[in-house]
Amino acid sequence: MMSTARHSPLRSLAAHGILLGYTLIALFPVFVIVVNSFKNRRAIFADPLALPSAETFDLVGYKTVLAQGDFLQYFLNSMTVTVASLFFVLLFGAMAAFALSEYRFRGNLLMGLYLALGIMIPIRLGTVAILQLMVASGLVNTLTALILVYTAQGLPLAVFILSEFMRGVSADLKDAGRIDGLSEYRIFFRLVLPLVRPAMATVAVFTMIPIWNDLWFPLILAPSEATKTITLGSQVFIGQFVTNWNAVLAALGLAIVPVLVLYLIFSRQLIRGITAGAVK
Repeated sequence: MMSTARHSPLRSLAAHGILLGYTLIALFPVFVIVVNSFKNRRAIFADPLALPSAETFDLVGYKTVLAQGDFLQYFLNSMTVTVASLFFVLLFGAMAAFALSEYRFRGNLLMGLYLALGIMIPIRLGTVAILQLMVASGLVNTLTALILVYTAQGLPLAVFILSEFMRGVSADLKDAGRIDGLSEYRIFFRLVLPLVRPAMATVAVFTMIPIWNDLWFPLILAPSEATKTITLGSQVFIGQFVTNWNAVLAALGLAIVPVLVLYLIFSRQLIRGITAGAVK
């Protein structure tokens, strides 16, 4: 007992040290981007880790981003694609997870395994087939093409996570709702969904970040000026021979803001969902 008690603080200290180290590694690129976005070009290359001073402080990058390359339109396109994709992923993923966890039918297990394959097989392997499908459907250079692809990309993980949480919802609660005359849709929306909000927040964060940061599908499916996302729009400032690093860093700094806002909004639910999944 004494040995266990003696090792417990050491294990806790080691765990916190590892987590702190990982946090510093993860935040270091964010720090470099934000700090250098407020400095002039010479200061960026002279000392990239130094904080902006009175001599090096410069907002030329942000002025360039807002003046050139329709940044506000890129930002709006990214927000539209991300919000719409999240809505459909959470809605259809939650409904599919409820069906798989609540009802027993032939092929239930095979359906779950089929959806799990979507987590293991990258969607980019089907880029050529997806492009051909979008060309045939007339959806190239539309935000709809990106929304459809990202919805399909996010559904397997959403179903996998939410189905595990929905299996933990009390069957007595759902049966009581049926006795009171609630339809299956009302049981789903009024009884089950409020109880899996932490899982929904977890899915939202893990789904939003790859969508917001993606460059591959916007470049292939929606490269026109009217449909560029913020990630693709930032490439405007990167040339073959000359790169406007002030504008690139400013654009990336602005692109980080929505992700941070989402985390601040869902942080409590996210942590609750992760810890609940660990307990399970």
